[in-house]
Amino acid sequence: MNQLDLNGRVAVITGGARGIGYAIAQRILVSGGAVAIWDRDEVRMQQAKHELSAAGSVSAHVVDLTDLTAVEAAARETLAHHRKIDILVNNAGITGGNAPTWELDATAWKEVIDVNLIAPYYTCRSVIPPMLEQGYGRIVNIASVAGKEGNPNASHYSASKAGLIGLTKSLGKELAGKGVIVNAVTPAVAKTDLFDSMTQQHIDYMLSKIPLARFVRVDEIAALVCWLASEECSFSTGSVFDISGGRATY
Repeated sequence: MNQLDLNGRVAVITGGARGIGYAIAQRILVSGGAVAIWDRDEVRMQQAKHELSAAGSVSAHVVDLTDLTAVEAAARETLAHHRKIDILVNNAGITGGNAPTWELDATAWKEVIDVNLIAPYYTCRSVIPPMLEQGYGRIVNIASVAGKEGNPNASHYSASKAGLIGLTKSLGKELAGKGVIVNAVTPAVAKTDLFDSMTQQHIDYMLSKIPLARFVRVDEIAALVCWLASEECSFSTGSVFDISGGRATY
């Protein structure tokens, strides 16, 4: 593992209690940073905090990311605990099941947009002002190759991730020259708990699209995210970094 320099940095990771978010938290802690986990699953979050605390400073904050008031409260709690926020990783996301667009439940469709796109807007809205005040910040949005290509039978997920890419590009331009850098990563699918809400047919389809013929590992995503969250990433903003095993065509 290459050593990254995140000494003294404080990172908020949404959905950091498991999967990709947990791997990112591990990498940040090993690199000398502190972590604030924002998650709605209090039981799993406390377990993650207990496990991760052996490597560094970790705080846990129960928050419904689709509730702006709750997100703003979590930001205040994090600032009170850690005194600052240097890094925001918008990782929390859901898939919402698989079906043709006209057969997807309308409530499920909206929920995916709320969690995968509206929530990152809320977190950015709450965290960017203190970043601007201190003149430094790194925001990394976990999008998906589905946001570039559109997966059949997952229009809600694909649309949410395409929107997150658009948000990244807009924010990158708005914050250019202000010390806050914003980028997105577009992974192919990784084996996480999200598999539980997908059909086997959809999982097989996604694997068939990857030239490297395997799913990405969460630690591989974490390595890219943590470089983007470091001071070494200084001239890329509003950009999208592919980690799709050769699947992406642009």
